[in-house]
Amino acid sequence: MTSTINEVSIDAPSDNDAAIEVKRSFCRICHAACPIDVHLDGSQVVKISGVDDDPLFKGYTCIKGRQIPDQIHDPARLRHALKRSPNGTLEEVASSDALDEVAAKLHAILDEHGPRAIASYTGTGGYQNAPSHPVAQAFHRAVGSISYYTSVTIDQPMKATAPMRMGMWEAGPQNFSTADVMLAIGYNPMVSSFAPYGGLQGTDPFQTLRRRKAEGLKVIVIDPRRTELAKQADIHLQVKPGEDPALLAALLHVILTEDLHDAAFCDRWVEPGHLDVLRATVEQFTPHYAAERCGVDADDIVAAARLFAAGPTGSSGSGTGPSMSPHASLMEHLSLCLNVVCGRYLREGQQMDSGGLLPPAAPKRAQVIGPFGNPKGPQSRFRGLHGYNGEMPCSTLAQEITTPGPEQVRALIVNGGNPVAAWPDQIKSIAAMESLELLVVIDHRLTQTADYADYVFAPRLSLERADVPPFMDRWFREPYACYTPAVVTEPEGDLLNDWEVYWEIAERLGVDIELPGGSIPHRHADGSRPSDDDVLDLVYAKSRVPLSEVRAKNGTVVPEYAITVSPADPDASGRFHVALDDHMEELHAVRSETTSAEVMAGFDPAVHTFRLISRRLKSHLNSLGRELPGLARKNSTNYAYMHPADLDDLGIADDDLVRIASPHAELIGVVKGAPDVRRGVISMAHSWGSSNGTDEKVRDIGAPTNRLIDVDNGYCTITGQAVQSAIPVSVEPVSEDALLP
Repeated sequence: MTSTINEVSIDAPSDNDAAIEVKRSFCRICHAACPIDVHLDGSQVVKISGVDDDPLFKGYTCIKGRQIPDQIHDPARLRHALKRSPNGTLEEVASSDALDEVAAKLHAILDEHGPRAIASYTGTGGYQNAPSHPVAQAFHRAVGSISYYTSVTIDQPMKATAPMRMGMWEAGPQNFSTADVMLAIGYNPMVSSFAPYGGLQGTDPFQTLRRRKAEGLKVIVIDPRRTELAKQADIHLQVKPGEDPALLAALLHVILTEDLHDAAFCDRWVEPGHLDVLRATVEQFTPHYAAERCGVDADDIVAAARLFAAGPTGSSGSGTGPSMSPHASLMEHLSLCLNVVCGRYLREGQQMDSGGLLPPAAPKRAQVIGPFGNPKGPQSRFRGLHGYNGEMPCSTLAQEITTPGPEQVRALIVNGGNPVAAWPDQIKSIAAMESLELLVVIDHRLTQTADYADYVFAPRLSLERADVPPFMDRWFREPYACYTPAVVTEPEGDLLNDWEVYWEIAERLGVDIELPGGSIPHRHADGSRPSDDDVLDLVYAKSRVPLSEVRAKNGTVVPEYAITVSPADPDASGRFHVALDDHMEELHAVRSETTSAEVMAGFDPAVHTFRLISRRLKSHLNSLGRELPGLARKNSTNYAYMHPADLDDLGIADDDLVRIASPHAELIGVVKGAPDVRRGVISMAHSWGSSNGTDEKVRDIGAPTNRLIDVDNGYCTITGQAVQSAIPVSVEPVSEDALLP
């Protein structure tokens, strides 16, 4: 039979043909790590299918993962290193020559400006490659540079800082597998394959939710859209964007006013006096007030609070949308407060759903550890911010590049990311790319960021490397072993795994990359290099379960490695600080607002009458997907989804153009009616658009919502998080003339 891969016809034998070989692997388009069967005709990947007998996923895959053959064999895929020529074009070069030149330039920058002048950014793609992040971090330690940045600090940095500041329960939240209630604040795992701990994960989410609801699970969703998850909710609070803190405060008001909280748990584990202060602070957030502020029904607020408090098990958790909105750290703090006051944590003798096989062994006691206060890492030059967990806040990186000074960043290595499309404040990001002395990109495609690169290294893709799922390992709903060898063992081209780029540069700079199991060996006398498995063994040398055991039991549930929660230490002194002074002050400030948009300078309620919110797409992951025909056919642009009644009021229809303007900048979008979006809201996916700051090709490549963002306006003072959702905007129809350059 004939199949089409990126519009290039190839002869692909049927699965009954003896030439077809099927090998087990797992998908790394996103972090869900869905197990897949890879159908190979020699070195040609002809089909991806789910693994029907997998004990967790039961054959589940998504549309993105099924496009891996197109990604692997895309004629436009980069298979050789590229170098910017004097005439401005990118031309092929041997990777060894490019590495020599990059290392020489980095050496000169180190000598003249010091280690902080060299920065790296690991994006979402880098996180789907287990050695990528730890090797990049180790490279920075080797050269002495603190300038390490990742996508984690773009969208949800408060996931780390909020428990750090409040205190965290060492054993973690109660399990989703046995939960009675789930409160989902702005996340939609049916599309994103993501949920916070204790929520519905991406492991076969549709069937899993159906089964859990049949077992009695109650679902509460807070979201401005009637998402796929919201359609399954027992209560959907379709909140106005950016008003989640007021709504969560109202839920706490009901729970504490009606004494629905777990008093015994709070007496033991909440810092004395804090519960009273929290109760007094949320007293002003009555259901009636929150209903008017948030645009939901007061009776539904009361019902949701009572349903969550009744539990008796379950958890609250938040997603990307509210985490990128105004008052994001406060929102996360209040979500955690709901778990604390209702005692929604695993207790002594209970078993964790997963616990992870790859992290080092660590105590899991039924007690609070911390709090640890504000981030105490190296100080940024901007907004008084500090790094944490070995990285710096990404919202400052463009300014670290463009602002002169003795610690100015002058060289940037981009690993599996796309700063021009993804970093908040595209205007500053483009200026940063243009001003770098050296920009190195590791990517399989020519992204918006690669348009500015001095060198581009072509990486091996998922099926071409050995791997484990570094993040999903901790989220699987049972202890589950997952590993893959390379299933395409001799890929075409001059390709390097992400870690190899850093290792090759380190070799030339004369520094060692130290990992938990020791340093990556130097090149052998015969010129051979360490393998992916060699590096994985070094990264996970101290894993709780030996990596050899994970390999041997790949694709199976391993109940013998389940974690049972230990008792608290007799002298355990950690307590939850639910009434942090700055957050209580911020709650008073929220109460004095009419809308959260007031945190942004330049906001005019008479002009900025809409709120733009972020969204995920089934067919794309951030900027990945536009280059694959099967996905591009699903969405040719990142539509500006609006309620049909709003389209009628503006006198526009599907596929018309509109100008969307924030207090900072504007873009041209293509509208589409969507009754699942509440009125006054525009819902757009991020990481689309051009590399030059214009929208003349919006119908083909979309428009970048990050252009509307100003990192200096309304940011979180704890994390530096920019307002990237619930952005106040105006909307007006425009003609095709608006696309003219």
